[in-house]
Amino acid sequence: MTTTSTGPDAPFALARYRDADAVRVGVVAGDRIRPVPSEVLGADGLNGFLAAGDWTGVRALAEDEGAADWRALAEVTLTAPVEPRQVLQTGANYRQHVIELVAAGLTQNTDRTPDEARAFAAKLMDDRAANGEPYFFIGLPACVVGDDEELVLPAYSDVHDWELELAVVIGRPAFRVSPDDALAHVAGYTIVNDITTRDLVFRKDMKEIGTDWYRAKNAPGFLPTGPFLVPAAFVDPADLSVTLELNGDVMQDASTSDLLFDVPALISGASQTMPLLPGDILLTGSPAGNGQHWKRFLRDGDVMTGTIAHLGTQTVRCVGAS
Repeated sequence: MTTTSTGPDAPFALARYRDADAVRVGVVAGDRIRPVPSEVLGADGLNGFLAAGDWTGVRALAEDEGAADWRALAEVTLTAPVEPRQVLQTGANYRQHVIELVAAGLTQNTDRTPDEARAFAAKLMDDRAANGEPYFFIGLPACVVGDDEELVLPAYSDVHDWELELAVVIGRPAFRVSPDDALAHVAGYTIVNDITTRDLVFRKDMKEIGTDWYRAKNAPGFLPTGPFLVPAAFVDPADLSVTLELNGDVMQDASTSDLLFDVPALISGASQTMPLLPGDILLTGSPAGNGQHWKRFLRDGDVMTGTIAHLGTQTVRCVGAS
């Protein structure tokens, strides 16, 4: 179990925490948390509250500094701050990361120099950003857990990898919305570490089938999420620092300004096929610096700390399967 003692860099945020056998929604301000009463959330619980989009009551709770029911964050056990019915994931969406991947393949398979390969890859990415579409796939909501749960590394592989990502939390339902209208459907943002088993990404029995995201990304606990849901009003998703440390060493360090398709484009693109529902999460892609890049994958005893500006820090402890 991990105890989070400091809230995000925002006036207030939502969290979910364990209270005996139940899980309650709380409002976090600084290093304290207090429960959000059901009459403030509304009859439909957290997702109904996010759909309504009225933060007035929660703000009032956060600003009542003298209330008797405040508790120190360090005294409670936080879990995932969302209850999504759908999880959408975005692939190949950080420009510099994809350029590096494409250039590496080109230098291995052509006569191009590294500089020529990078220039060619950069042009490909600029053309894709101008004329292409985001690449989406789906995850299982059952994989969404808080950083109160350890990440059990399945014994069937030794190449489990990390991918820290900014995640959009949907508020009002979004169906076939335009990029200009997309942000009006965002309730807030959170952190997700999209764990991936690398040797299961591509099918070996029939390569023509391509990727197998179900097996590669959907083991129990493979979507550590949170610990906070920060309201959209406090976050500019266009330029947020994204940093992941493994046992104290920086592995990923980038900015969302490098996204090929920004948050409005992603919401619009994803909503063209299926309505996005209140509480759903949309992952925006992961920057360079995962284990595949470093040739170093997750092991028993590893501790990952993922930080995104204004959203706080997520801590995930890894254990080997028994």
